[in-house]
Amino acid sequence: MPLSIEEANKRLLAAPGGMFEMEDVTVKGVDLKAWKMAPKNLRQVFENTRNFFDRDYIVYEGERVTYEQNYHAVAKLANVLQQKYDIQKGDRVALAMRNYPEWPVVFWAVTSIGAVIVPLNAWWKGTELAYGLADSQAKLLFGDKQRIDMAQAHMAELPHLKKMVLIREGDLPEGVARYEEILGTPSADDQIPNVEVAPDDDCTIFYTSGTTGNPKGALGSHRNLCSNLISGAFVRMRTEIRYGRAIVPATEQSGHLLSVPLFHATGCHAMLCGNTFAGNKIVLMYKWDPEDAIKLIETEKLASFGGVPSMVWQVLESPGFEKADLSCVESIGYGGAPSSPELVRRIQESFPQVKPSNGYGLTETSALTTSCSAEDYETKPSSAGVQAPVCELKIVDESGAAVPTEGLGEIWIKGPQVISEYWNKPEANEKSFTDGWLHTGDIGRMDEDGFLYIADRAKDMLIRGGENVYCVEVESALYSHADVMDAAVVGIPHRVLGEEVGALVQIRPGGSVSEQELKDHVKAQLAGFKVPVRIDQLDEPLPRNANGKIMKPDVKKIMDIS
Repeated sequence: MPLSIEEANKRLLAAPGGMFEMEDVTVKGVDLKAWKMAPKNLRQVFENTRNFFDRDYIVYEGERVTYEQNYHAVAKLANVLQQKYDIQKGDRVALAMRNYPEWPVVFWAVTSIGAVIVPLNAWWKGTELAYGLADSQAKLLFGDKQRIDMAQAHMAELPHLKKMVLIREGDLPEGVARYEEILGTPSADDQIPNVEVAPDDDCTIFYTSGTTGNPKGALGSHRNLCSNLISGAFVRMRTEIRYGRAIVPATEQSGHLLSVPLFHATGCHAMLCGNTFAGNKIVLMYKWDPEDAIKLIETEKLASFGGVPSMVWQVLESPGFEKADLSCVESIGYGGAPSSPELVRRIQESFPQVKPSNGYGLTETSALTTSCSAEDYETKPSSAGVQAPVCELKIVDESGAAVPTEGLGEIWIKGPQVISEYWNKPEANEKSFTDGWLHTGDIGRMDEDGFLYIADRAKDMLIRGGENVYCVEVESALYSHADVMDAAVVGIPHRVLGEEVGALVQIRPGGSVSEQELKDHVKAQLAGFKVPVRIDQLDEPLPRNANGKIMKPDVKKIMDIS
């Protein structure tokens, strides 16, 4: 029998002065538990990369950047930011471009001098980009040609934006500097300017991927990001402790495929910051392609890949999968959407050496909230896992009162990884935070072992004839069919019932299943009122935004639902 979560927590927390020692802190009037040994700021995380100077850091389409080369580039750019652009502590600097090797340089340079980095969605249109620049009051923008051109078309709306820097190819627009020219030739003589950066100083503004209205800027602190570096290590080690395995420190560098956008919390907080902290190699992709992913995993001998569940499915179903040697893979992780037990089975079958994992988190929680891996995931494949001990989590009813174990309610989260506010959004702050507790808007439940299960987004829940239908529950039932790779449930307007349940599914290559068979499959698992009255099929990926979330309005367009 595995150790309980509580007992495993106690064993890891037992050593005074150890990596996982906790302390009580008060942040903006909120009492929290925090990791005592966490880095104090991202500047400290970056300075630690001096220990990895001889290693590859970023690999991108034939380009290789070592930790040493990256360090000197960051140090040089940090001085340029202060001296040429007068960027001071607290100033906002926007970053809008694809996953290029320059992205981490700008990120570390800005955060190391106490300024606030504002990564903007590279999928945004011009008006959306202008909104993010205006809302954040960014003083400087680093961008690729497409994003710079978009911003230039809206300069009249951006009085705070003083300068722009073009990264990579393209004609140089008037008044825009070229990155290579302002950076010049970095050298070992370049040192990061000495700036005092406190744990609770502002660090990042990441915009949420809201489906209605303008996105909100989640204002993150250095403590938020650094807390999750330790929490990530804790939850990984806890799984080993629970199942009686020895914790073996890493002695060699491992490589990881970063296949999601860096402007998303998963790409930046979890992947970029997490792997930089560990001294790992990060392989960037310009855009997701399963065939390219397989080639990169094989040639670069990468230890992990993932993203959202559909990306893992695409690798498994890719024509090149069976021909490739992917024995280097040690872990496959994903989140952002439900996954089926069938996916776990396929991973076990195709990667017998791998223990897959999934997790749950938000932009507002600096990526990580809960994690479910290895035997826990195999035993409870529909669970999103358990949080680290510095993180508090509760399920509440409409009045904010906690519900009993297994009861459904809204998920509230509190901890050092949770942002304290949205940027310049007092009404949203009042609605979304209570005494440091974040109201996620997600519906879930917790079992007697403390494992979290996500039912749905509150705003996406369907109401059929007065009965609540949680889309994720129906999607999970569809996912459990062997021929279904992806699924999205939406409401179909009905004159009497208000809404009926509809679904769009992606069928795996070579798969064949009728609409009625899928309905029967769902009916065998769920109450009759939850069974879709209509299930449309696609043989291509469902529409998702840059953060990996299915775009329900686009699903309705595909299904011609008004």
